[in-house]
Amino acid sequence: MAHLFYRISFAVLGLAGLITYVWPPFVWVLGVLLFVFVLGVLDSLQVRRAVKRNFPIAGKFRYLFEAIRPEINQYFVESNTDGMPFSREQRSVVYQRAKRQLSTLPFGTQRDLYAVGAEWLNHSLHAVHPHGDAPRVRVGGPKCTQPYDSALLNISAMSFGALSKRAIEALNRGALMGGFSHNTGEGSISSYHDAGGDLVWQVGTGYFGCRTATGGFDRDKFAKNARRENVKMIELKLSQGAKPGHGGLLPAAKITPEIAEIRGVPLNEDVNSPPSHSAFDGPRGLIRFLDELRELSGGKPVGFKLCVGHRAEFLSIVRAMHELDSTPDFITVDGAEGGTGAAPLEFSNSVGWPLTEGLVFVQNALVGYGVRDRIKVIAAGKIVTAFDMAKRMALGADLCNSARGMMFALGCIQARKCHANDCPVGVATQNPRLVRGLVVSDKIPRVAHYQIDTVKAFVELLGAAGIVDPTELAPRHILRRTSTNEIKSYAEVYEFLEPGSLLDGSAPSDWQVMLGKTDVERFASFAQHK
Repeated sequence: MAHLFYRISFAVLGLAGLITYVWPPFVWVLGVLLFVFVLGVLDSLQVRRAVKRNFPIAGKFRYLFEAIRPEINQYFVESNTDGMPFSREQRSVVYQRAKRQLSTLPFGTQRDLYAVGAEWLNHSLHAVHPHGDAPRVRVGGPKCTQPYDSALLNISAMSFGALSKRAIEALNRGALMGGFSHNTGEGSISSYHDAGGDLVWQVGTGYFGCRTATGGFDRDKFAKNARRENVKMIELKLSQGAKPGHGGLLPAAKITPEIAEIRGVPLNEDVNSPPSHSAFDGPRGLIRFLDELRELSGGKPVGFKLCVGHRAEFLSIVRAMHELDSTPDFITVDGAEGGTGAAPLEFSNSVGWPLTEGLVFVQNALVGYGVRDRIKVIAAGKIVTAFDMAKRMALGADLCNSARGMMFALGCIQARKCHANDCPVGVATQNPRLVRGLVVSDKIPRVAHYQIDTVKAFVELLGAAGIVDPTELAPRHILRRTSTNEIKSYAEVYEFLEPGSLLDGSAPSDWQVMLGKTDVERFASFAQHK
C-alpha cells in the first residue's frame, strides 16, 4: 500500500514538474491550491466556529462580509439621509465646512417635510442681516470672580486616551485659531492640550489629575491644575449621556507611563472609575463641593455635567441651590444620544433621557426655583449643524458643545471602531501606525473652519427669524409636524413653568408630586422610594 502511495506521489510530482516546464506560472497556481487546501483542512479541524467547520473555505466569506458590513452599508446601501448615528448629509456638511468647500444644497431638500417629526424654523418677513462678530456668552455667576466669555459652539468632552495625541493637539490648536473652548474629558490635562487653546477641565469620578494614591480627591493637585492660565472653566462630571450611571475600568495593559503621569495613576494596576463621586454625598454636598472647587480654582466658573435620570434627584439639587443660596456657574445637559468610545449596548440604547426632554426639564426646574438667571445651560448630544444649535437654544440652552462634529472635522469617517483601537483615520486610536495618518497641521484649520462656519450659519438662522440676539430665540420659533395634518411649535409641544412657580405652589400637580419626593441630603432616596 505504501509502495502504491509513493508511486502515485512521484507521478503527481512528475506531472506537476512537466506542466511547470511547459507553463511556468503553474507553480504559482499550485502554491495557491496548496494554501487553500491547508486552510480547508484547518477549518474542518477547528471547533470554535461551526460554519467554518461544516463549510471549509466557503465559510470564511461569512466572516469577511460581517467585517466589512459597516462599510458596505455606508458606501453602497444608505441614502444621504438615513445613515446612523449621523447621516451622510450631516457628515458631508461638516467635511465641506471644515475644508471650506462648496456647502450649499442643490435641487431642494431630500428630507420628507410631511413626515411626522419633521422640524423647521419659523422665519420672519422682516429678516435681518447679521453683522459684526459672532456673539459670545459670559459664564460666571455671583460668586465667580474670573468669568469666561464663551463661544456659542465648543468642543465637547473627549479624553486623551479615547482620542489620539495628534487628534487632541489638532483640536486644541483649532480652538485657539477659532476662538472657542476645548473640554478635556475626564482623562485630565495632557501636554497635547497645552497648545494654546482655552480649556474646560472636566473632573470625573476617577479624579484624574487631582487624585490621591487611593483614588480620592486631592485638593492641592486640583488647585495646581485649575489655576493654570489656559484652564478657563471646571466641569464636574456626574454622568454622561452615552452611559449614565456606568463607571469604567482602565486596564493595566492600556496604562502607558505617559497616561499614568497625566492621570496620576500607578503603572501595572487596573484603575477603577466608580459610577458616582466619593468627594461629596447628596445635593447639599454637591453644591458645597462646587463652591469649594470655585475657591480652589481662584474664582473660575465651575459647573457640572449630567444626563437627566430620576427627575426628583435633579429637583433636589436645585432645591439645595435655593436653600444654600448658591448656584453653579453652568450646567451641561447631555443627552442619551451622546457618543462615547465604548459603552455597553444596554446603556447606550436604554438608559438616560434624550437631550430635548432633558433640556426642557432642566430649564423648567431652574426657572421654577427662580435661579435660571444665575446659571448658564450648555447643551451636548448629537449637535453638528446650525439648526441643531437653534433647536437646543430655543428650548433654553445658552451654549452648545459638539464632540462627534469636531471628530468629523478631524477626518472621522464614522467607521465605528473607536472601541477597538482600529480607527482608520488616526482619531480614536493609540496605534502609532494609524495615528501617523493624522497630520496635525492639516487638521487645525479644518476644526476652526467648521466651528466658525457653523456659528455663522446659526447667526444667519437668527437673522431669518428676524432676531439678532440668541437670547431672543424662543420655543415658538421651532415648529414640528406632530401628525400628518397637524403642526405645533415647541411652545405648544412642551410644558414650560412660570418663574418661581415651584416656590409659590403654582406649578402643575405632577411637579408638586416630584417636589414631595426631593431630598437635599442624599441622592438615593427617590430611587429607593416605593
